Amino acid sequence: MQSNSGKTISIWMTTATVPAQPALVENTHADVCIVGAGMAGMSTAYMLSRAGKSVVVLDDGPVGGGQTERTTAHLSNVLSYRYYELEQIHGEERAKLIAESHTTAINTIEAIATQENIDCDFTRLNGYLFPPDLQSLDEMEKELAAAHRAGLSSVELVKQAPLEGFDTGVCLRFPQQGQFDPLKYLTGLIAAIERRGGRIYTNTHVEKIQGGATARVETSNGQVVTADAVVVATNSPISNLATMHFKQAAYITFVIGAEVPRGSVTQALYWDTLDPYHYVRLQNLDEQHDVLIVGGEDHKTGQADDADARYAKLQKWTQERFPMAGEILFRWSGQVMNADDGIAYIGKNPFDADNIYIATGDSGLGMTHGTIAGILLSDMILGRKNTWAEVYEPSRARVGAVGDFISENINVASQYLDWVTPGEVDSVEKIAPGTGAVVRSGLTKMAAYRDESGKLHQHSAVCTHLNCIVSWNSSEQTWDCPCHGSRFDAQGKVINGPAINALADMSVVERGNRT
Repeated sequence: MQSNSGKTISIWMTTATVPAQPALVENTHADVCIVGAGMAGMSTAYMLSRAGKSVVVLDDGPVGGGQTERTTAHLSNVLSYRYYELEQIHGEERAKLIAESHTTAINTIEAIATQENIDCDFTRLNGYLFPPDLQSLDEMEKELAAAHRAGLSSVELVKQAPLEGFDTGVCLRFPQQGQFDPLKYLTGLIAAIERRGGRIYTNTHVEKIQGGATARVETSNGQVVTADAVVVATNSPISNLATMHFKQAAYITFVIGAEVPRGSVTQALYWDTLDPYHYVRLQNLDEQHDVLIVGGEDHKTGQADDADARYAKLQKWTQERFPMAGEILFRWSGQVMNADDGIAYIGKNPFDADNIYIATGDSGLGMTHGTIAGILLSDMILGRKNTWAEVYEPSRARVGAVGDFISENINVASQYLDWVTPGEVDSVEKIAPGTGAVVRSGLTKMAAYRDESGKLHQHSAVCTHLNCIVSWNSSEQTWDCPCHGSRFDAQGKVINGPAINALADMSVVERGNRT
C-alpha cells in the first residue's frame, strides 16, 4: 500500500494478496452459478460446495475486488437502523430474527475461519453505540429496551465508552462483536471452495442471465454457463431492471485511516447515532502504531462531487474526539446500497424464474449480510427451511418503510431533470487533463474525460440501466449514476451495477460527424 498524507486513495489495509483466478474460456455447467465474487457470492459458493453442490463463480474483476475490499469490516449485530426502529417497521418477532441472523453471521465467520484454518485476524471485541451529545439518554434507554426485546440480553447501558479524552456520555455496550481482514478471509474461502471442486473465474463479464428449467448465464466473450440455479450477488443486482432498485438507494461513504500510538485507543467498535452516522475501529499497523479507521459523511451516489470536503469533515470529527490521532495515512470511499427498511434483500428475484436468487441492500453491513446470504440462499437452494426467509424476502413491503421509499424515489425522479439542463462546461476544450465533465451534445449529453496525456475520451452520459445522466466523480475518477448507483470508469466501462453495458462510445460518432 502507498500513502501520501492521506492523498492517495487506498482500499482495504491488508498485506493479503488474493490469488488470481483465470477467465472463463469455454462453456460449462454447474449445479449453481454465482455471479459476483464478493463476500455474499463467495460465502454462498463456500456453503453450497460444502453441501456437495458443484458451483461456478463469475466476476468481472478479481475476487473481493468490488465493495468487499472497501469495507471497514465491522462484524456486528448493531445495524444502521436502531432496534426500536426495526421493531416498528418489521414487528417484534422479525426484529428478533434480524438480531439472531447477524449474531449467527459473526459466529459463522469465526467458525469457518477456525474450521478452514484461515488466518484472517478475526477478533472478538465490544461495540459501543453513543449519542451525538451528552443529553440523549432517552434514546439510549429506548434502544436498550428494544435490543433486549430482540434477544440481545447482554447489551448494557454504561456511563461512557472506554476512550481517553473523549466523553461519549452514557452509551450502550454490545459484547461479542467482531472484526477481521476480509481479503484474507476470502483468500481462505477460495482454497476451501476449490478443494471441494468449485470453479472461480474472474475477468469474466456477465451480459445476460436467463432463468428456466436450465438457467443460462451469458458472458461478453461468448461463453455460457448453464446451471440449475443462479445467485446474483453483485452488490446491486444486474438481473433486475427496476423492481429492486426502487426499494433501495446507493450511497457513497467515506473513510480515513489516522495513525495513533499503539494502545492509545481501546480496541473496540464504535458508532454514533447521527444521520449519517460515524463508525470507528482499529487496525494494527506496526509494533508502535495502530490505524484508527473512521468512516461516515455519506451522500447519495452521483449527487455530490466534494470528496475533499467530506474527508476534511471526517478528519475534524476524528481529531476533536481522538486527540492522539496523527497523520492521515489512508482514505477511500465505498458504495453502500441502503434498503428502504434497513435490512438486506436476500432470496428469489421478484418477477423472475424461481431459480434466480439475489442478495442486495447490504445497508452498511455487507460482511454480516453477505454471510447471512450464504446461509439463507444455500438453504433455499438445498430445499431446507430457514426461519429468516420471510424476513429477508426481496418482494416484501413493510408499511413502516413507506416514508423512506417515497422520499428516495422522489429524489430519483428529480434526477431525470438533468436531461434538460446545460452541460457542466460548454466545450470539451475546457476539460483539463485528468478531469471529466458532462457536455451537452445536441439533444443528448456526453461524458467527456481528458486523460493525463491530453487525449479526450467521449462517451454517452446516459446510464445504460434506466437512462439517467451520469456525473463525474473527481475523487475516484468514475462516472456515477445519481438514480440507481451504476458506476463506470473514466473509459465508460461498468464497475458497479445495476448497469450491465458500458457507456456508449461517442468518439466514433463525433469522428463520423466531422467527415
